[in-house]
Amino acid sequence: MNNNLFEINHPLCRENLAILRDKKTKPEQFRAALRRISYFLIYEACRDLQMEDSIVETPLLKTSLKRVDKKLKLIAAPILRAGLGFSDVIAELLPEISIQHIGMYRDEKTLKPVWYYDKTPIEYKNPEKMRIFILDPMLATGNSSLEAIKLFANKNVPTENITLITLLCAPEGIKKVQHAFYDVKIYTACVDEKLNDKGYIIPGLGDAGDRIFNTL
Repeated sequence: MNNNLFEINHPLCRENLAILRDKKTKPEQFRAALRRISYFLIYEACRDLQMEDSIVETPLLKTSLKRVDKKLKLIAAPILRAGLGFSDVIAELLPEISIQHIGMYRDEKTLKPVWYYDKTPIEYKNPEKMRIFILDPMLATGNSSLEAIKLFANKNVPTENITLITLLCAPEGIKKVQHAFYDVKIYTACVDEKLNDKGYIIPGLGDAGDRIFNTL
């Protein structure tokens, strides 16, 4: 069931995750640690990008090299607002990527996502040539991530071309996403213990959006 779940255990990833979890970490320190950990997650999530042969002329000669397939349409979809914490890094690593924001907030009574923003087009040309990276720092109940995946699946993007990049996961959220879309890859810094009765990840790190934007 977890063949497409990738937990990044690099020591520097773990060190920065410890900084993020600490309630005494200040917002500017939180943002810096999140940026550092984003490189690890995005680097790993791009391991299977399709490559193509390319001719490059060095100062000495022409040579054939492998590069990312230019026919791929790369899209990052940060779920507002906490997903913005990953946006700058993925744009730096993949300069040609299209950033298409989607906005949902969680109804605290039902724990269901409520849509309020969608910057994706009505339909995509050649969706089979797309790679989608959904950026959602907390995979808790899985409801928001599931809605985001459905958004692209309903536009005929093959679900094996969709990757979810998240900081923390709860087993409940992983189960929900993989039950509905078993071939979506999930990259995370850590799978935590469980959800509490309010749908928050335990031990977690609190509300990622509030801590990024200092709105506690």
